[in-house]
Amino acid sequence: MSAEILFQPFQLKSLTLKNRIVMAPMTRSFSPDGVPTDDVAAYYARRAANAVGLIVSEGTGVARPASLNDRNVPRFHGEAELAAWKKVINDVHVHGGLMAPQLWHVGAVRSRDPEWNPAGGYDSPSGFSSPGKSFGEAMSDEDVADAVDAFARAAGAAKALGFDSIELHGAHGYLIDQFFWDGVNLRTDRWGGATLPERSRFAAEILKAVRAQVGEDYPVIIRLSQWKQQDFTAKLAATPAEMEAWLQPLADAGADVFHCSQRRFWEPEFEDSDLNFAGWAKKLTGKPTITVGSVGLTGEFIAGMGGEASQPASLDRLLERLDRGEFDLVAVGRALLQDPEWAVKVRDGRTGELQTFERSAMGVLY
Repeated sequence: MSAEILFQPFQLKSLTLKNRIVMAPMTRSFSPDGVPTDDVAAYYARRAANAVGLIVSEGTGVARPASLNDRNVPRFHGEAELAAWKKVINDVHVHGGLMAPQLWHVGAVRSRDPEWNPAGGYDSPSGFSSPGKSFGEAMSDEDVADAVDAFARAAGAAKALGFDSIELHGAHGYLIDQFFWDGVNLRTDRWGGATLPERSRFAAEILKAVRAQVGEDYPVIIRLSQWKQQDFTAKLAATPAEMEAWLQPLADAGADVFHCSQRRFWEPEFEDSDLNFAGWAKKLTGKPTITVGSVGLTGEFIAGMGGEASQPASLDRLLERLDRGEFDLVAVGRALLQDPEWAVKVRDGRTGELQTFERSAMGVLY
C-alpha cells in the first residue's frame, strides 16, 4: 500500500501533527544523575528534523524518592533537570518537531545497578513486585497523595517549559499499572478492590490532578498495556465489557489519547474480532488511540532487546488498519531508534534503505 495515509495531519485540542508517526518512548540511560545532556537533546532533535510527527520522550521520573530504578535515566523535576529539558524542547521545536515527556514512576521494580539504590523506599500498592513476590513498601494515603501531586507538578512543568503534550506511563508493570493489577494490588481501601474500575482510582486521580494543572486544551496521553514485564501473558481486561469499565473512567478523568501497548500490533485483543488493543480502546471510548508493537520490523521487541536482529518489514497491514480508522496514530520504537531517518525514508518510498535493528543500537545515542 501507499504510505500516504501515514502522512496525513492529525488535530487534537492544541496539538496539530503533520503526520501520524509517533516516536515511542524508549528508556535511554544517557542522563548522568538524571540530567539530560546536549547529546540527549541532539538525539531527539534528529528525529524531529526527519519528519516524526510527535516525539514521546523516554520515561522520566517524577518527584518521589524511588520513582526511578536507574540513576542515569532522566528526572522531570529539579532546577538542573528542568533546565536541561528546556534545551531539549527548544531544539526539537527549532527542527519543526513536537514533543511530550513521558512521566514515570517505576514502583516496585528493583534497581538495574546492584551497586546503586534510590534515595527512598520502593513504592508499591501492597508490597509486591509480582504475584506472591514480596518487594517494595505498601504506600500510605499520604504517599499516594504525594505521588499524585508529583505527576501533576511534572505535567505543569512540562507545559510551562513549552512541551506540546504529556504522556503518563501506566503500562508494563510499573507503579500506575501495579495499581491496576489484581496480582499485586491487594488493598482493601479506596485504592484497591475486587474490580478493575476500583483499582483504577489511582490512575484516575492522577489524570484529574494533571488536568487541573494543564487546563482543558492541553492534550494528555496515557500509555496502557495488558501485558506486564513480570508476566507477558497477564490480561487486565478479558472481555470488551471489562475493558470499557477500565478505560471509560480514565477518559472521564481527563485522558485524551490512549497509547495501547502490544508486543505485536497485528494481534487481535479478543476472540471473534480482528481489532487490536488500540482498535478496541477507540471503539469503546471514542477517544483517539495510538497503536504500537513491532511496527516496521520482523521481530518483536522483547526478543530484540535480548539480542535478536529484526529486519525491516512491510507496513501494509498497518496501513490498511490505519486507513479504515481502527486507530489514529502509530508509535514506532526500535526502527526509529536504529535510524533517525526512518520516517523520511518511508515517506519518500526509500524502503530499500531501511535498516535492520541491532541490539547494539541500545548502547549509543545517534
